[in-house]
Amino acid sequence: MDHPYVILPEEQAPHGIEHCEICELFKQRNRVVWGEGNPKAPLMLILDNPGAREDREGNSFLCGTRETLQFGMREAGIDVNDVYVTYLLKCRPMRAYNKPGARAACLPHLQLQIFQKQPLVLFGFGNVVSETLFTDMESATVKELRGSWYEWQGRPISFTYHPLAVRRRPNLLRFFVEDLKALKEKWKEIQFSKGPANL
Repeated sequence: MDHPYVILPEEQAPHGIEHCEICELFKQRNRVVWGEGNPKAPLMLILDNPGAREDREGNSFLCGTRETLQFGMREAGIDVNDVYVTYLLKCRPMRAYNKPGARAACLPHLQLQIFQKQPLVLFGFGNVVSETLFTDMESATVKELRGSWYEWQGRPISFTYHPLAVRRRPNLLRFFVEDLKALKEKWKEIQFSKGPANL
């Protein structure tokens, strides 16, 4: 049986940002990972930070996060060509760091991506993403937010569990797929509202 997962093409960071030194992560990173997948996709998926893309020998491989994400997408009927995957942090942390400082420093990069790419729908994974984007909420955990739609940067956004949490706790898989199906339905709903009858 063919392996159903693919290594999404990585998008180069904009000029100047590939050498970003705003937070301490620049001292430990291999490179800035701006995003991967289709840069013109209608769905922008937001993870906390990039995972490994190469093994110790430098060969490309799918880390657990990407594999579980693609499994959930496949179960929900979302094609990989319809998504652009990006990150709250644009560098893969290699050791301990100032997490609040790095997240605050990197947030404008995510805002820039949304402004430039104009996706139809945003979708976040895990508490790090939800709590960083909704700092004014008393409880912005995925458990509290999933199943409902909100607005961020002028775009509808919802959340689900982080793929690694789903790998550790298989009982979450049902909710993970359910939330991704809701993402697809939201996208279809927006497409319908922008149809010829509404132009």
